[in-house]
Amino acid sequence: MRGSWRSILDKVSRARSLDLLTKPDDHLIYLSYNVLALTKLRRFSDASNELDSLHDFNSHHYKYETYPKLYHTRSGSMVPFSLRFIHAQLPFKLGNRQEGLDCFYLLLNFIRQKIKDKGIHSLQESVKIWRKREVFVLHCLIGHHLGAKEFNVCLDLIRHLINHDYLDPVLVSKLGYIQMQIGDFEGAKGSFHRVETMLNERKNDDSSALSEVEFRNLVNRNKALVFLVGKDYVSAVREYEECMERDPADVVAVNNKALCLMYLRDLSDSIKVLENSLERVPTVALNETLAVNLCSMYELAYVNHSEIKRTLSNWIARVAPDDFDASCTRV
Repeated sequence: MRGSWRSILDKVSRARSLDLLTKPDDHLIYLSYNVLALTKLRRFSDASNELDSLHDFNSHHYKYETYPKLYHTRSGSMVPFSLRFIHAQLPFKLGNRQEGLDCFYLLLNFIRQKIKDKGIHSLQESVKIWRKREVFVLHCLIGHHLGAKEFNVCLDLIRHLINHDYLDPVLVSKLGYIQMQIGDFEGAKGSFHRVETMLNERKNDDSSALSEVEFRNLVNRNKALVFLVGKDYVSAVREYEECMERDPADVVAVNNKALCLMYLRDLSDSIKVLENSLERVPTVALNETLAVNLCSMYELAYVNHSEIKRTLSNWIARVAPDDFDASCTRV
């Protein structure tokens, strides 16, 4: 069942109490699920305490070669990458930004060393996997720096990859978003054009997980953003509608189309866009940002908005996953 994080906690607790976990990697895998579930449920202190029980990820206790009778010829770390990532992300959730940044940069160095080691041994499939992880971590780092308006750091991180011929369309698009924020409008349009060229020439790097629909929608959303900044909301709406025709579950397009309609003073249609999306694809469209925007529109449109928001909140309580933050409805 989607979002059943409490159920995962129960299963991990049961497995531990019944001594079902017999091998070191069993303990690590179940601990990973437990930490992930605690994080999803916003129990960040509990997740951090669970992680602290491991002490040092690089300890010999977490290496396959320490247990030759169990793992025979296997070698290397048995610590899942997901656990390393959560370890870096948790300090941000606990309000320790600098510690979080330090952890992320250590993780980035760890990944790049892995890429180097795998490359030396010509393990190209492994290199691809670690490249994807590098980009994933860079996206997170860029997001954290962007939140603090550290634009130059963001640009340096992105350009490092682009200069190494790593042309991920999402990454190049993010370069455009940052250029817009620092006022380099022409530079942003150039980045977005580069993404469109990548689509037309099918130079989609293997490291990108985008399907053709996702790629085309990315191009349309980039175009829409240019129109949005230029206050050409009608043209932006057209771009978002193209995205929604291809993929009704494109939440970014749905949300931004609704915002454009609101800017056009068409609050009624704006609300309908969000409500229709929730009705058609609730498991995908239901996220806190969309719910916050819908509630804000209710507050603008209706005198009795409290009752309408309460109805929405009750519906969310029935269909939302465990990790949904119901407080976003402001009831």
